[in-house]
Amino acid sequence: MTRIPGQKARTQEPPRRASGGSRDSVRLTGRGGVVVLLASCFLSLLLAAWTGWSRLADVVFVMTCGLVACYTKRAGLRSVVVCPPLAFCTGSVLAQLIAAPGTFSALTGVFVTLGTSTLWLFTGTVLTLAIALGRGWRPGAGSKLKRRPPRPPSPRKQAAVPPGDRR
Repeated sequence: MTRIPGQKARTQEPPRRASGGSRDSVRLTGRGGVVVLLASCFLSLLLAAWTGWSRLADVVFVMTCGLVACYTKRAGLRSVVVCPPLAFCTGSVLAQLIAAPGTFSALTGVFVTLGTSTLWLFTGTVLTLAIALGRGWRPGAGSKLKRRPPRPPSPRKQAAVPPGDRR
């Protein structure tokens, strides 16, 4: 027991750990998940453009999609589910603008990268969606805009307008 003058005696307890083990110790917000996915796409695509290992960028993309979907808070899964194709496309454009010698070759590189990585893009997006659904995310659930049924007009407003004046 620890006793401080002027306060009640307290017992010392070991510090509590988050329930569920070490996986709950790191959680990303929705924005954090999007930033991690965008950064990994950009860096892996930049490395692929410099080295010619295009499969490296594809594999890193799919792995990052799965990890981001696992480690994002449930409230942020909506933005994580939507962003994988956008993050890959943005990362491809940025990487090609840095690595390509000219504008035309950068544009060609973006189209070639998107064309050759279509299957990997689809796989990463479906993996993200499957993990998010498995974690309890439902499309349309938790939207901030709640739809309410229309209210019937109040009887006082109807009586205030004479029947001949309605348009």
